[in-house]
Amino acid sequence: SDMAATVLFRSSLLRVAQVPAASTRSMAYIAARKRRSLPINTVVNIVPQQEAWVIERFGKFHDILQPGLRFLLPIVDQIKYAHSLKELVVEIPSQSAITQDNVTLHLDGVLYLKITDPYKASYGVEDPEYAVAQLAQTTMRSEIGKLTLDTVFKERASLNVHIVEAIKQAADPWGMTCLRCEIRDIMLPDKVVEDMQLQVSAERKKRAAILESEGSRESNINVAEGKKMSTILASEARRQEQANTAQGEAEALFTVADATARSIERIASAINQPGGRDAVALKVAQQYVEAFGNLAKQSNTVLLPANAGDPASMVASAMTILERLRAQSGGTAPATLPPHTS
Repeated sequence: SDMAATVLFRSSLLRVAQVPAASTRSMAYIAARKRRSLPINTVVNIVPQQEAWVIERFGKFHDILQPGLRFLLPIVDQIKYAHSLKELVVEIPSQSAITQDNVTLHLDGVLYLKITDPYKASYGVEDPEYAVAQLAQTTMRSEIGKLTLDTVFKERASLNVHIVEAIKQAADPWGMTCLRCEIRDIMLPDKVVEDMQLQVSAERKKRAAILESEGSRESNINVAEGKKMSTILASEARRQEQANTAQGEAEALFTVADATARSIERIASAINQPGGRDAVALKVAQQYVEAFGNLAKQSNTVLLPANAGDPASMVASAMTILERLRAQSGGTAPATLPPHTS
């Protein structure tokens, strides 16, 4: 018998050890709720502010006492429930949930509740706060199962709203309402955390590579644009230079032509003066002698006219040509020049 008792004691310890931490916390919460002492009927009773006492007479619901001075019959009336109408904070124990992409999460949260109907809170459910906490756990698992791991963190606010709406609908028959729900901690397995860190690192490297390639592309575009503008500006500069050179050469030709025309006009005017023909003949003779003296200086081949030794005939020929040109420009027949004597 002692051995059987020892085996039973060890098996009970093993079962207690296998209870999850969340269940242990819930059991402790229930025990704390049961340890709350109810007010004693002292005939003359004072109900505190933000409290509601449920009174039973002969074991049947009789009345709900509001804050203030209240009178009850001794023995007959019994204070069965005492509810606080303040906002209650209920902790959602840590639990595991599986996302849509089969990732196990561990999360907990906090509920903010308030009793709206003391009668329903007393007779609708055994422990309304514990019932709402359990409902929040199941709703949280259900909502997490609809989301993927990436959207759990993004849709955290909407997840809280969905949990609150689900609890409001279910807790209305219990005389309670859920004001808000906050998911406190979301814990991931170590392997998932490592994979997420690798993913974040890969995304950063990807963005860095994209930015680097975009920077290189912009740099190449800028260099190409610079070369293009440089080529255009160089071509425009060469065109302007050629235009300026052509304009300069044209102006130089006009200047030379103008100077030549003026010199010709002056020579013609000088020829028409008295003694002009003798001056022209003298100038032609001088140039003839200079040209004849330079014949053999630049080349070994020399072509000589038949009358190279007669400068007078050469001068006379030149003067004859000059008189013909004057006659053609004046519109009259050329006059016969007298023979020129040296």
